[in-house]
Amino acid sequence: MLARLWERLFSRSLFRSTFRFSHLWADGSYAGKFVEWVKERFGWTVEVVKKLKGQKTFVLLPRRWVVERTFAWLGKYRRLSKDYEATTESSEATIYGAMIHLMLRRLRPP
Repeated sequence: MLARLWERLFSRSLFRSTFRFSHLWADGSYAGKFVEWVKERFGWTVEVVKKLKGQKTFVLLPRRWVVERTFAWLGKYRRLSKDYEATTESSEATIYGAMIHLMLRRLRPP
């Protein structure tokens, strides 16, 4: 059942896009069959970022901050703060628009 869910989620938007991935970072909850499935289906490597053993307080995990920071940037846009979109295509388009806006603001001279 979980493999069918991954198949449905990823075949719709992420894998139909024009991006050429070769390496992914994933949270510890994706360890196991997901890593094998991605390797078999797409030939990509998946690096699972796990918590340190015995960790009880906040510890900055490698590469995880990149995802968290990007989610924080996207959360500042009103349409992305909640799940307003009816389709994954419209949600993906809104994310592209937000990221283009962020990049253009950084390219603008001070």
